[in-house]
Amino acid sequence: MPRTFFVGGNWKCNGTRESIAKICEEFGKGESTAEAPVEVVIGVPFIYADLTREKLRKDWSIAVQNCWVGKGGAFTGEVSADMIKDAGINWVILGHSERRHLPELKESDETVAVKVAYALANGLKVMACIGELLEEREAGKTQEVNERQLKAIAAKLKEDDWKNVVIAYEPVWAIGTGKVASPEQAQEVHEQVRAWVASNVSPSVAADVRILYGGSVTAKNCVEIGGKPDVDGFLVGGASLKPEFLDIVAAYKSK
Repeated sequence: MPRTFFVGGNWKCNGTRESIAKICEEFGKGESTAEAPVEVVIGVPFIYADLTREKLRKDWSIAVQNCWVGKGGAFTGEVSADMIKDAGINWVILGHSERRHLPELKESDETVAVKVAYALANGLKVMACIGELLEEREAGKTQEVNERQLKAIAAKLKEDDWKNVVIAYEPVWAIGTGKVASPEQAQEVHEQVRAWVASNVSPSVAADVRILYGGSVTAKNCVEIGGKPDVDGFLVGGASLKPEFLDIVAAYKSK
């Protein structure tokens, strides 16, 4: 079976009640994807999850952008995976480069892996992010970094868990910078990631798992990048707050 195209949005720490209502109204003008071979999931700030679910078109889903490493308890300011599931939300974004690299956060590979495993164990689906810094790419370490981050996650999962995971490859140097990996660069890395999964998890998981590209995706570049054989969609940052996100979703038609 072909892999269903996947378009994720990541609103990050952006939005107001007013702006979310407006962008959801704009998104509602696009054609239905209910019967289309594409899955659309918007990652929203925790505080606006219920508002977004109310306003967002019903053929799209929502995700939150983080969760705690384990069950709830005396962890002020954190939100556990079981709470997220209890709230009726089925997706979470984990391991995003900003959580890995912002000096105030600095999540390790191990922390990300524990979060992924716990979220899956509590019935959530996970967009698991990987990707290299600019200096790592320039040093020829892209594959090494991606495999290190994947290895930490894979060590904590059973093969069956992977059916609820999408991998988002996000070159850190391309996030919010306007720089974009060329379609050829994206395909090369996605192919390497899929080969690693085939060798270290299983060929069947590698054939089925969706690998997304993230990094300054726009309406102008999405069709060419999304047309590559190992690119199964996108995780979109800034453009997911704009009406052009509809054009990015429509890239599935060119797959």
